[in-house]
Formats: sequence, structure tokens, C-alpha cells
Amino acid sequence: MSDNTITVVGNITKEPELKFLGSGNAAVKFSIAVNKRRKGKDGEYEESTSFFDVQAYGTLAENLANSVTKGNRIVVTGEIEQRSWDDKEGNKRSTVEITASEAGPSLRWATAEITRTPSKAGF
Repeated sequence: MSDNTITVVGNITKEPELKFLGSGNAAVKFSIAVNKRRKGKDGEYEESTSFFDVQAYGTLAENLANSVTKGNRIVVTGEIEQRSWDDKEGNKRSTVEITASEAGPSLRWATAEITRTPSKAGF
């Protein structure tokens, strides 16, 4: 992994979209919200939310598309990158994207049943 590795835990805000690239490789995209709660100087709790776009490829993409849905709490580890562009009206836009290398359900408030998928490499 590179130096820009991040692990986040959040809730899926958009249904995973599975597509197959021209190469036949699977790709999935979805978004997650990461909530943070901390006590302010006045003793009151303050909440903030960060949103991340997540993408994954290959068998991880297929497994995510078959395993998680909007609202699920998941753990994602991968490389983070900020991307900027100008929209059609000339406004500056940016997003923070994570290219996942690992992902799975958060078991803090849920349970999961693990089902091993057959390896395409024959292992």
C-alpha cells in the first residue's frame, strides 16, 4: 500500500453500483457517511459528517455489490485521493475518493455470516 492509506467506518448512503469494464473487470461505486461526535468547550456534544465516494475493483467489487446495501455500516481500507474539476457552469467542484483494497461489514451493532466465494485462480 502507498502512504495515503486510510481506514474509515461509515454508513452507505448510496446503493452500490456494479459495472463491468471493457476488460471484463468488475467495478463498484458507492458513497459512505462517516459521523464524528465530540464534546465541545461548552460541554455540549457536536456532530459532524464527512462523505466519501468509494470505488473497488475485481472480486472485491463483486463481493461488495452482493453483500452490502444502502444504510449498512461498513469498514473500508484503501487509498484516499481528492479530485477537483470545473462543472458545466464553471464552478469548482471536488470530491474525496477512496479506492478500496479491503472492505467488510462493521460488527459493532450487527452480525454477519461469512460465505467464502470460490477463487477464480483455483486456490
